[in-house]
Amino acid sequence: EVQLVESGGGLVQAGGSLRLSCAASGFTFDDYVIGWFRQAPGKEREGVSCVSGSDGSTYYAESMKGRVTISSDHAKNTVYLQMNSLKPEDTAVYYCAAGLLPYGITIATLWKYYDIDYWGKGTLVTVSS
Repeated sequence: EVQLVESGGGLVQAGGSLRLSCAASGFTFDDYVIGWFRQAPGKEREGVSCVSGSDGSTYYAESMKGRVTISSDHAKNTVYLQMNSLKPEDTAVYYCAAGLLPYGITIATLWKYYDIDYWGKGTLVTVSS
């Protein structure tokens, strides 16, 4: 059974930092692109960042580029999202997700336009002003 379990969300003041974790199980970590989406109330879901399990390449959404860093620990089958300089508009439920990369598609295209195979239940990040 595939499981993606997020942790690390919470309440933080504007300008603060949080590190989200996603523990993955039930699939071959190296075969997947794993990362994060977020959805704020009343807004569409947005692909924030992802990392390729096979070659470590990364993608960042423009809205968070320069403020977030994604990393992976293959020994622990865990992906992390370090978020710094948080803003109130970063308030959202953050979901971990994992998808296979179709041949000839970049991870950015996958994360922006394709259906993703597996999802976690999400962790709430609230940034107060």
